[in-house]
Amino acid sequence: MSLFPTQYSTLSAAALRPYIEQAYGFTGLTCRYLLRGVSDTYVLEGSAAKYILKIYREAHRSLDEIRGEVALLTLLRDNGARVAAPLADAAGEYVQHFAAAEGSRHGVLFTYAEGSSVYTLSDAQLRTVGREMARVHNCTAGLQLPYPRPIYNVATTLTGPLQVLEPSFQAYPEGLTYLRELAAAVERKLAEFDLGAFGYGYCQYDFLPKNFHFDAQDALTFFDFDFAGQGYLVNDVMSFFVHFFLDRYYKGVPPAEAERAFAVLLAGYREVRPLSEAELAAIPYLGVMFWIFYLGFAAENFDDWSNFFFTPRYIQERVALIKQWVEWYGVA
Repeated sequence: MSLFPTQYSTLSAAALRPYIEQAYGFTGLTCRYLLRGVSDTYVLEGSAAKYILKIYREAHRSLDEIRGEVALLTLLRDNGARVAAPLADAAGEYVQHFAAAEGSRHGVLFTYAEGSSVYTLSDAQLRTVGREMARVHNCTAGLQLPYPRPIYNVATTLTGPLQVLEPSFQAYPEGLTYLRELAAAVERKLAEFDLGAFGYGYCQYDFLPKNFHFDAQDALTFFDFDFAGQGYLVNDVMSFFVHFFLDRYYKGVPPAEAERAFAVLLAGYREVRPLSEAELAAIPYLGVMFWIFYLGFAAENFDDWSNFFFTPRYIQERVALIKQWVEWYGVA
């Protein structure tokens, strides 16, 4: 019997353990499945160290895009940035290859980010995040990797996602109309900025507390650069600003406290790298692009990832959230 076509298989943790041990020269590891997302994540643990193994899907990241992530994180590690870095195997290779049911899949083993995510950050932790984010940007500003990575611009965060989203809004056409009108307004507003003066390079584009850990000594490690791509570096400041917005929106954190905490983060960032007032003024508009991009990403990956939450109710709730962002931050 021939193998039936498959679009998203799950590689066995039990089989991955000896494979990784042999490839890297490790012994005594355990391996368990951690997370199913647009890719798969496993935890491998031995007596002295812990690792993260990520198995990508070709539909989400090509081999060259994966190599781009490896190149970026290796550069950041070598320049002292606090990131969970990829590890080379015994043969010096960073990317592992697996003949899965759907075809070739590729994997990368990463160092483990010790500690845990912190969602209510102290002022000292906020300053640390700001400083370390700026150090990442000092490494990636003006960088050109020899591999392709996503590019974050109007076409990829507004125009393209809205086209992808159209079928999902058949029962809510007024929501799509709103997003299209909002996107047009954001594009017009961005044209008023001197964007050529903005810092540009590789941004992580998902700089939220879920993607960094603080350990017991408050040492910080960033991880999960899956969405890292070329764009305005202030996008990372914007994505962390999203954290404060969500605290207001879901937890009722007073606006004054959210603004104060964000100012602490900015102060830390500016200790290491300049950030102009114009770049800060662009955050509300870049934030709309962020929300529409990730809404489109959920629609695009419905079969393999978002089907359990991407419902008509979710879509209406997400549009309501975007409307609140627009109201609070004066997006016109």
